[in-house]
Amino acid sequence: MNILKFIASFTNDELMQSKGSRRDSFGKISQLGKNLALASIPFGLSSLTNVAYAGKIKPTPSNPIGALQLALTLEYLEKEYYIMGLESGVIPSGGRDEKIFMQISDHETDHVTFLINGLGGVGSPNFVEKPTFDFTVNGAFDPFNHYPTFLALAQAFEDTGVRAYKGQATNLISAPDLLTAALQIHSVEARHASEVRRLRGLKGWITLNQRGAGMPEATQAVYNGEENIIQAGYDTSSLFGANAGSESYDEPLTTDQAVAIASLFIV
Repeated sequence: MNILKFIASFTNDELMQSKGSRRDSFGKISQLGKNLALASIPFGLSSLTNVAYAGKIKPTPSNPIGALQLALTLEYLEKEYYIMGLESGVIPSGGRDEKIFMQISDHETDHVTFLINGLGGVGSPNFVEKPTFDFTVNGAFDPFNHYPTFLALAQAFEDTGVRAYKGQATNLISAPDLLTAALQIHSVEARHASEVRRLRGLKGWITLNQRGAGMPEATQAVYNGEENIIQAGYDTSSLFGANAGSESYDEPLTTDQAVAIASLFIV
């Protein structure tokens, strides 16, 4: 099974049950990661890998390996957040919300496994360890005892993921298979974001740079820049107004912006 079919398994339940084929594909993407690693070493990438998380993460290199390292860190964050949320009991049990977050959690776990293999596997020169997360941010939030807070942070994490994957597209141009994979993960993250926003009673998309009712002020960095209404020189507000113009397009987050947001939740 090739990489494109493997990525399709993220949204295909039948393929998700095919453990043998998934194992084969993990091996193939792992080899691709190893090849990228070898190609990058002459350019000094090896000195930037195995990031030491001294409280905060560091910006990753502007190349395919760096893009995967940043994506993996963000996926680590989302995976752990949803596992902890499901285990805490904060999500109403037996209902639609719990089913949604169980499915999202499964997706994020798959994404982590995929990205680790894309970097050559655990122990490879480009592998990055999972940071230690503090989702309370030193007691500022209480997401695992207060469901509205859990939902608010889930929204912030998913909206960050969508914009961060978009921001890494240019760093993956030289690795078409990885770019295709990242774009397909990006679309799933966008579905997560829309679903979580609707659970909070909001539109499924972002309007201007509005974070939405009930969102902590600390999450504003996730939405800054989304008020842009100029696309390829065209004023998208000219027909239907600024709100519709901004809602029609998502803006990318740079590596530094994504790192700054994620660092809020890293010990």
